[in-house]
Amino acid sequence: MNSKDKYTQIIKNEAKRLGFMSCGIARAQFLEEEAPRLENWLNQDMHGEMGYMANHFDKRLDPTVLVPGAKSVVSLLLNYYPGEKQRPDTYKISKYAYGRDYHMVIKEKLKELMHHINLQIGEVHGRVFVDSAPVMDKAWAAKAGLGWIGKNSNLLTRQVGSFYFIAELIIDLELAYDTPVTDHCGTCTACIDACPTQAIVEPYKVDGSKCISYFTIELKDAIPDYAQGKMDEWMFGCDVCQDVCPWNRFSRPHSEPLFEPHPELLSNSRHEWEELTKEVFNEIFRKSAVKRTKYEGLRRNIQFLKDQEG
Repeated sequence: MNSKDKYTQIIKNEAKRLGFMSCGIARAQFLEEEAPRLENWLNQDMHGEMGYMANHFDKRLDPTVLVPGAKSVVSLLLNYYPGEKQRPDTYKISKYAYGRDYHMVIKEKLKELMHHINLQIGEVHGRVFVDSAPVMDKAWAAKAGLGWIGKNSNLLTRQVGSFYFIAELIIDLELAYDTPVTDHCGTCTACIDACPTQAIVEPYKVDGSKCISYFTIELKDAIPDYAQGKMDEWMFGCDVCQDVCPWNRFSRPHSEPLFEPHPELLSNSRHEWEELTKEVFNEIFRKSAVKRTKYEGLRRNIQFLKDQEG
């Protein structure tokens, strides 16, 4: 076994031990195919008020600009599919936000992985990323053979669907590289047909500024009238295009204790969410990704849903 294969095996074994669902590796280089697509998407203002999407264009497309000396992008998937879900007759929260904020959970695992690499292989330089820098995580995961980017623009796998987080290590170490897998969406248009706001404007292209997740998390102003009657009871995020995807019938519950939800998140009725106080919000979502929208943001979303019913 040559050193590249040996180092790759060390990294993949440790990723598995840390609880990652899978690990794939791609050569760190300019994302040639994604560049025109990203430019086109930004030019059509499909990022809405997400100004950060237009920043650092060069870093977003070239990991060697983001991490000087980078040789490899190590992509990792961590399952978050819950064993128990919210009651069916209530305002909904995206499954990824049920438990502890994934940024915290995954960053700890990545630091451990980086420590293990330095311990077992020697001095390796690089950075860890969890949805917190201009890294096109789905593109890298697809290049590393972990799945294909589906018509809903999520990374899909035949084995486990799409309910997982994607994270990366970008490091200055040559490794054995994986090859991309083929697209298995076929003629299916379930996600396009089911999207309540028609945000999937064509296969593989999502208008972020029309997405329910954007309205309920990113948008700081009032939710537009366009969304009236189309929010499908979502008060934080939206899982519709994943819930209807046939590949997600293979989703299996995660085994990460930190992703277990607060009991009230599962049991609260519509009325209880409508009566939500700041104290209860802080208790249920103390270390949750829902904190991103803040108490006032969640109240705004709930009020919007309540008004469109009334």
